[in-house]
Amino acid sequence: MTGGRRERTKAANRAAIVAAARDAFGELGFEAAGVRDIVRRTGLASGTFYNYFPDKEAVFRAVVEAAGEEARRRVRTARTGTADAASFVEAGYRAYFEFIVEDPATFAFLRRNIGALGAAGLEREVPLGATELAEDLAALVRRGALPPLDVDYAAHAMVAVGVELGARLAERDPPDVEGATGFATALVLRGMTP
Repeated sequence: MTGGRRERTKAANRAAIVAAARDAFGELGFEAAGVRDIVRRTGLASGTFYNYFPDKEAVFRAVVEAAGEEARRRVRTARTGTADAASFVEAGYRAYFEFIVEDPATFAFLRRNIGALGAAGLEREVPLGATELAEDLAALVRRGALPPLDVDYAAHAMVAVGVELGARLAERDPPDVEGATGFATALVLRGMTP
């Protein structure tokens, strides 16, 4: 087996375990799901799990990190090229809230594990999103699309609003992307204008 093929197999196995973990945690919840529940969903040998993760907490963090990475990618893409501060804020929130509800497996994972998320990985994901947002806000200030403001505070406040409303959105039946987007956008824009 060549090194490239071995690496592809390892990446595919890890991805299969992460996807199976997301599904198991989404269906059973973090506390009830065990490593066996995860492995059963992969088709891999039971010992394979431990080649990639030491325990279920580690794979839970990997699920959170994968979801966070995808959410940040979608949000940043949505914000890119917006004409003004209002469309920037609205596009970012809409992309985030749509991500939460458009991917049923991730949505089930988030909805079922709201309580476990803070302790297991959001503390790493939130600062990454806030750093990217602060960079983008600083660019808006430089262009004159926003008045001068503390972009660090603004970014952290915006991410906090998104995380909290996203958690609430995940608990609502049916989820209201437009309502959450409108509320978050109005709230943030009022705080950014003099």
